[in-house]
Amino acid sequence: MFELPLILLIYIVIGTAIAFYSRRARSQEEFFIANRSLGSVVSALTYAATTYSAFMMVGLVGLTYATGVGALGFELLYLVGTLFLLSYYGPKIWKFAKDYKVVSPAEFLKFRYGIETAKLASVICLIALIPYTSAQLIGVALLLETVGIEFFYGIVIAAFLIASWAFIGGLRGVALTDAFQGVIMLTAAFTIVFYVLNTVDLSKVEKLGEMLYVPNRFWSYERFASLVVPWFFFALTNPQVFQRLFIVKDERSLKRMVIYFGTFGFLYTLLVVVLGLSLKILTVEGSFPLITDRDKVTPELLTRVPQLLSIFVSLSILMAAVTTANSIILSLSSMVSRDLVSEKGFLIGRMSVVLLTMFVAFFASQRFQYIVELSVLSSTILLCQLPLIIGFFHWKRGGKISGISTLIAGFTTSITIAILFPKFVLGSVVTVIVASAVYILASLVEKR
Repeated sequence: MFELPLILLIYIVIGTAIAFYSRRARSQEEFFIANRSLGSVVSALTYAATTYSAFMMVGLVGLTYATGVGALGFELLYLVGTLFLLSYYGPKIWKFAKDYKVVSPAEFLKFRYGIETAKLASVICLIALIPYTSAQLIGVALLLETVGIEFFYGIVIAAFLIASWAFIGGLRGVALTDAFQGVIMLTAAFTIVFYVLNTVDLSKVEKLGEMLYVPNRFWSYERFASLVVPWFFFALTNPQVFQRLFIVKDERSLKRMVIYFGTFGFLYTLLVVVLGLSLKILTVEGSFPLITDRDKVTPELLTRVPQLLSIFVSLSILMAAVTTANSIILSLSSMVSRDLVSEKGFLIGRMSVVLLTMFVAFFASQRFQYIVELSVLSSTILLCQLPLIIGFFHWKRGGKISGISTLIAGFTTSITIAILFPKFVLGSVVTVIVASAVYILASLVEKR
């Protein structure tokens, strides 16, 4: 399959050229948030490409295939939550960040809860996002395995692209490559779904049985709540998308960004879920094998479609993973540089891009869990920030003690449940409750 290495090489050359074209950083504000100058279309596409990662075309396709329509409700509730949060909080966050020259996500918390809280939030984000970022590399490596590239070398390829493009072009380069890749991602999803639908007898859909309903054996109400809660608040708690609210040039562009992103997200979600259900119908009919490892559903499909289509979709998933991962790495680097080190330049930030990518690649090479679970674990840990962000706008009390105690309580709760009670499905709900209770109590007794 010589076409894949050739197309992959072309993709690398184009992405690298865009990164070099965008290399104009003279300040941290330019390097990390493109000097707050991006328009609505590019902002929407980079937000979408950052959000919709390998989790979708690998993780969510497999989850839908294995568990049914509950996956659609899960993902659509994420989208509804995100659109609500972006519409209501987005303008407030954008204005505050612009007025106070906020660059890193954790720096936002500093103005209310102190530098110590910002530093602790940065450390928690570093810990939490390693599993999520590693999920992107895992998705790429699983796909490249289907065309003969070993899992380890797939990790290396993805890590190289992530580190080099963020290192060279900063946020502007990442955003422009995201825009290019976002269009490819949506086009590839349409193409593969229409191809598969032409082979499916949709009248057989009733054979899916309980997969067409919620609750079922997988989607209990408790599990549904546990997965939805961290995803619903994703726009506020995950630094790579929270920081995307800083990059838009004006409030009008921000409002348009939300509309464009919502359209992209709705279409992409429907396509991914339809693909997963269609493949399950084909399995019931006997024309597609029964896959027990749900992360391998999409890779198996790509071995059974025409070669050019397989390459196109594989490349789109590689793009999805790279866009998410380099955005995360860049956001984490801004927190290292601005909050942990307090550097005025961006040398430490650039060095952090490389070191963090190497660490994520090592973690990914171990492949600990399913992609969906890795992603949800990261978002659950990050929920400890939620009371602080909501309280920033709606609660006048609280300072350094409230900030630190809330983060410690929420982080400790999520990690304890994940380690000691891995089968407990309401870990995210408990994390929010504990963090919120500690925040309220601490702020009531704290003197500002």
